[in-house]
Amino acid sequence: MSQLFSPVTFGPLTLSNRIVIAPMCQYSSTDGLANDWHRQHLGMLAQSGAGLLILEATAVLPEGRISYADLGLWDDATEAALTDVIASVKRWSPMPVGVQLAHAGRKASSARPWDGGGPLPPTDPNGWTVKAPSALPFTANGPTPEALDEAGIDAVVEAFAVAAKRAERAGLDLIELHAAHGYLLHQFLSPLSNKRQDEYGGSLENRMRLLIRVFDAVRARSPTASAWACAFPPATGSTAAGTSNRAPPSRRSSTCAAASSCMSPAAVSTHARRSPSSPATRYRSPPRSRQPRCACRSSLLA
Repeated sequence: MSQLFSPVTFGPLTLSNRIVIAPMCQYSSTDGLANDWHRQHLGMLAQSGAGLLILEATAVLPEGRISYADLGLWDDATEAALTDVIASVKRWSPMPVGVQLAHAGRKASSARPWDGGGPLPPTDPNGWTVKAPSALPFTANGPTPEALDEAGIDAVVEAFAVAAKRAERAGLDLIELHAAHGYLLHQFLSPLSNKRQDEYGGSLENRMRLLIRVFDAVRARSPTASAWACAFPPATGSTAAGTSNRAPPSRRSSTCAAASSCMSPAAVSTHARRSPSSPATRYRSPPRSRQPRCACRSSLLA
């Protein structure tokens, strides 16, 4: 049998095969609520025979949505709506279902793709003030974000942790943290978007601090959740992926719970060795060579 179609186990989560349906934004929510579109869309995907289905990037705070039409998981109403949809999907399919928790940071407050996808200013009925590590706009003509202060950072960490607990109660089998594609956690990792002079900026260790805090908070708040994962930006050429706001279309995201948090090209291959107790891992292709273990890995996966 092809390895692609063989079972694989990550801790308590066992997949019937190694095909994973990646998160795909739908831009079809109102006030973050899952609705009939999600019920039929996810229900269809759950009948495909894949090993795992992961929901679209789901905002942990209203201001963390990419657009006003994004799915959310930040209060009782969004939790109840998602719980109902997940229960419906699982009623007809045994496929495990995960969620990608996200905060768009300075890339938030955007129009839907078919409406142009550009940034919406706070004065727009569907816009709001965006947050980021530093007051640097994503595009030249985009709104300048507010730099998060210490209280704002603490609120983001708490929001991820609370959303993870809500996801667990909603019946989701995997929790993935979105730290790629130039969104908030990636923005803190990148020295291009993070110009802070405090403990969250400057050195690699400092730029990693928020992501590690979020990861630890999620695991502490939801210790019985089936599995955890983290989407990291890929390494591109000789430049660390953390220094790039957007990966080339052909190399969007090497998504891996055990991938290097330092984003060096060599360390991206460190996830060749995985143990059954590791959080769930998904990636496009196995690494071609084994590299020395990255010192950052134990911080993220301990």
